[in-house]
Amino acid sequence: MGRAVVGLTVFGLLLASAVTQPNQNDWDIYSFHINSTVSNRYATTVITSRVANRMGESKEIEFHVQIPKNAFISKFIMYIDGQAYDGVVKTKEKAQQQYTQAVSRGQSAGIVSSVGRTLEEFRTSVTVAANKKVTFELTYEELMRRKHGKYELKIHARPMQPVRDFKVDVYMHEKAGITFVDIKGGLSVKELANAITKTQEDKQAWVHFYPTVKQQQTCDGCGEQGLNGDLIISYDVQRENEFGDIQKGDGYFVHHFAPSRLPLIPKNVVFVIDRSGSMSGTKIEQTRTALLQILSDLAEQDFFSLITFDSEIFYWKKELVPATSDNVEKAKVFTRNIRDRGATDINAALLEGAKMLTKYPREGSASILILLTDGDPTSGVTNRETIQANVRRAIAGKFPLYCLGFGFDVSFEFLQKLSLTNNGVARRIYEDADADLQLKGFYEEVATPLLTDVTMIYEGGTNLTQTNFSQYYNGSEIVVAGQILDNEVDNFIPQVVAISLRNNVTFSKASTHPDPIENVPDSVLERVWAYLTVKQLLEKELLVSGSEKENVKKRALELSLKYSFVTPLTSMVVTKPQEEDIEVLHKPQEGNPKQDHLRYGLQSASSFSVSGHPVSSGGSSSRLMGQRGLPGVSNSRQMGQQGFPARSVSDDVSYYARSVSDDVSYYDLVEDYDFTEPVGGFTEQLPTTASDLTTMALVTHRFWLKSDFPSRPLCFDISGTVLLKLLHHPSRELYINGELDSVTNGGFSKIVIRVGSDQRLEVDAEGITVQQGQNVSRHVGLDPIRSGSCAYLSSSTIIRTEKEIDIEAEDIRLIIYIHQKDREHLLWPALRQIPSESNMDGLLALKSVVYEISQQSPLIKVKINESEVEVTSATTTDYGLGSPRFMECFHASADHILPRPLSNFLVKQL
Repeated sequence: MGRAVVGLTVFGLLLASAVTQPNQNDWDIYSFHINSTVSNRYATTVITSRVANRMGESKEIEFHVQIPKNAFISKFIMYIDGQAYDGVVKTKEKAQQQYTQAVSRGQSAGIVSSVGRTLEEFRTSVTVAANKKVTFELTYEELMRRKHGKYELKIHARPMQPVRDFKVDVYMHEKAGITFVDIKGGLSVKELANAITKTQEDKQAWVHFYPTVKQQQTCDGCGEQGLNGDLIISYDVQRENEFGDIQKGDGYFVHHFAPSRLPLIPKNVVFVIDRSGSMSGTKIEQTRTALLQILSDLAEQDFFSLITFDSEIFYWKKELVPATSDNVEKAKVFTRNIRDRGATDINAALLEGAKMLTKYPREGSASILILLTDGDPTSGVTNRETIQANVRRAIAGKFPLYCLGFGFDVSFEFLQKLSLTNNGVARRIYEDADADLQLKGFYEEVATPLLTDVTMIYEGGTNLTQTNFSQYYNGSEIVVAGQILDNEVDNFIPQVVAISLRNNVTFSKASTHPDPIENVPDSVLERVWAYLTVKQLLEKELLVSGSEKENVKKRALELSLKYSFVTPLTSMVVTKPQEEDIEVLHKPQEGNPKQDHLRYGLQSASSFSVSGHPVSSGGSSSRLMGQRGLPGVSNSRQMGQQGFPARSVSDDVSYYARSVSDDVSYYDLVEDYDFTEPVGGFTEQLPTTASDLTTMALVTHRFWLKSDFPSRPLCFDISGTVLLKLLHHPSRELYINGELDSVTNGGFSKIVIRVGSDQRLEVDAEGITVQQGQNVSRHVGLDPIRSGSCAYLSSSTIIRTEKEIDIEAEDIRLIIYIHQKDREHLLWPALRQIPSESNMDGLLALKSVVYEISQQSPLIKVKINESEVEVTSATTTDYGLGSPRFMECFHASADHILPRPLSNFLVKQL
């Protein structure tokens, strides 16, 4: 049998995606989860892929993952037959030595590096025995960067096949408070919009994307190969204090500084544009398009000029001119006539730009020099070190230099050094259809300076990250981390000094405002400090030489090893089960060409490869254990529908979660069995009257409805072990009903899904019963269940773990959580997939309740649907996630809170 290759790629934190060429006869991806936690702007993503070899012989399964360029991989584990195989971060030299030894012994080994537009690529593989499974789990971390007034989490999904257990769970926790959460992208429109659920509170937000198999095939850009598109989640945080917010804990601090209520500083900007022959065609066209847009955005108080160059220098004006409408129009005429020709004299062009900005200084303004080039210096001074020295001497620290490298022909490291030595940054512009938007987007980041000469001062702090910044721009953010000397918080005094227009300004903790310093009781601050420190040391290592370079490199290496970061100085060594095979994962360098995956030694005569996914959210098949033994990332980010929204188990989320994998069997599916009598009756469900409740037991259950942000939810009680209408879909004759248990403030003892008169699925804490006509089957294990060949449930799949049951039926996806209270098991439903029809009824179909507080003293009153209702402050338990949590609510009677009388939500039979 020939070697079939299956490639699956998963992109995580700022981008998550999968690519594969499946052969269903050989393998099965039975679970694909991405779990991202973003807290205090630090993001941790756990990607877990569960793949099964369905063949009767061994197969090679490959985990191929792409992560954001700014992220560091910090953990990788493979689980095979209950055995964990951990990746270990080592120095590049030791990793290479181990890799070479493996190759010399004839064992399989691998090494790969490649660079994409926003991603880096890592790969490993393992041979899996016949009819066995493998679980891959990857963790990586990244400090979120604020641009254009928001943070963005971008998830690109392209699994190249529909995945039955496909989930994306995102949890955001910001102590400063969350101002908004927006969701956009191709995976958020049309039918797929119904697969997204979002809940936002003051300091927390949850986003879940649970597309059904059908939706993965019918969305725009989708087909038989499954999803293909983006899900983009953007948000920002509260900034009531211009000083910013500081989190501290365990002897570390992180300061986020992003003032906005400041006057804009007029800018002086010179654009230095490469017009050499290599810029011909699309590059020069997109450059002209971007420049025309940028010129239109200049403010009247700005001064500007344009320089183009090849082997010669061409000026639009030899001095800075104000951005009047007349000058801007003349500059646009010049821009439209830019043509490519000649060689590349970067040195002369930059020196002329620096001379222009230096010659015409303006008090109370901020100067910026921007270079756009696509190649190396080929004319005039071509020695790169000489060019760097010349430009640094000409700029003399007076203003930043930003270098934009167009395409891959340019030496990006050269541009990095030019920028970093002059307080700027380098950015690669990719030769795509949106290159003009990339150029314009970068300019918008630096278009509105608010402060210059920013110095961050921390008395009582040590081992600080960068504290001096030439300019601060509106919509961005300055982040500084460090250690507190001897953990003496009382002696820790932060302060920021800068120049705003012509004035020296000082930002400090004002006594008239609430203390912006908050305690963070976990080690995430230490990891933020380590992340920033390593990043900045790696940048510094580019700029220094000799013994200083060695010392900087040594320090960066020590921190990379201590915190298990895969950086350009380290590699992750993966020891695989076949005779201690070795896999080495390197972090690629920006600008380096893609290196092929090298595989040596013994391999199966018939092999194939598959690649990465993510982890179960709250299920026992992959339980992420977080701080203090509480479930971590996967169990703390579930979110339900109205009436049953989920929340985080705790404000203190584990950011460095480890999975304990209990593989879920996927093959030995339970067969349907025939019984002589059906289970349950199928008469029409009629609502009870409110008076019927008085005859029932006085046990009460508390429910709550999500309110519009940022209001507190409303809660109400239901007395007795009554039967509730959870969801009624009239056009499909679909009913989801639940029976309340006998535990005070408990949940459901039984939940039934019924279609028509002869299709029924009943869930209790012990198992699942499926009935179609006279055929009844009982399922008590953890095997996925296909319900059969009935009209609506024919495409349904039920996946059970120890703590949750995931039910998918066409465009409905219901999660039923299994909890324990007073030694009794209880069930709680959360609707993840909302059917598109608007004629549904039931508690799960309720929309957010809208109210306003009309009176706070002496009694609290709220106005709901034009009626004023007296409420009391109360608490309730949110069972709509893997681990329950307590929350505050406003309590009133059910008939006052629900849009219709409670009797409309009661039924007589399941």
